[in-house]
Amino acid sequence: MSSTSPTTAPALRTATEPDIDLVADIVADAFLHLDVIRFLVPDDQRRHAVSRAWYRLYIAHAIGGAGQVVVTEDNTAAAVWFDRTREPSEPDDYGARLAELAGDYLPRFQHLDAQMDAHHPRDPHWHLLFLAVHPSRWGQGLGSRLMRSTHQQLDRDGIPAYLEATSKQNRRLYHRHGYTDMNPPTLAVSDGTPLYRMWRPAGHPKPDSTQ
Repeated sequence: MSSTSPTTAPALRTATEPDIDLVADIVADAFLHLDVIRFLVPDDQRRHAVSRAWYRLYIAHAIGGAGQVVVTEDNTAAAVWFDRTREPSEPDDYGARLAELAGDYLPRFQHLDAQMDAHHPRDPHWHLLFLAVHPSRWGQGLGSRLMRSTHQQLDRDGIPAYLEATSKQNRRLYHRHGYTDMNPPTLAVSDGTPLYRMWRPAGHPKPDSTQ
């Protein structure tokens, strides 16, 4: 890992195929505590390995041409985007690969997939599927830096963005970056575990750079 100081904003780069495992590690470490991931894999001992394998499917698919993955040069944060201005696609052999990695938890993953698909907006947009910062770098603005970089690109091209926030705290962060709540505002992963549906119109004014 780079010796970048926590007070120094690292440069960003577009991830390529050799970065797939690196990005999967970042997302797995960052998301381990989330309620939605606890729902998907209730077993504490299996959660990291199973969820990482799932993330990896999507990360490889995005890097392979379905979207774009941006990572910090110090390898501590990543944003995984999918281009939904064209016909959406899923990873090759997704059903079989999901069944293999999820095992007994397959119905939980299938339920989440069905909910996300049913509530996904149909208008052309980019989808921010994963925004992940390693726990050692939380609170240092790396997620905001990653978003601002891609938002500039989307605004230039007149493309809106969509995401599902995993908590009220994250929802507040996304509000500061121009995302608004959709109708309906949530999708239910399980009782008491919602995801917050959020939309950012193209060309939204630039957020406060200190956020």
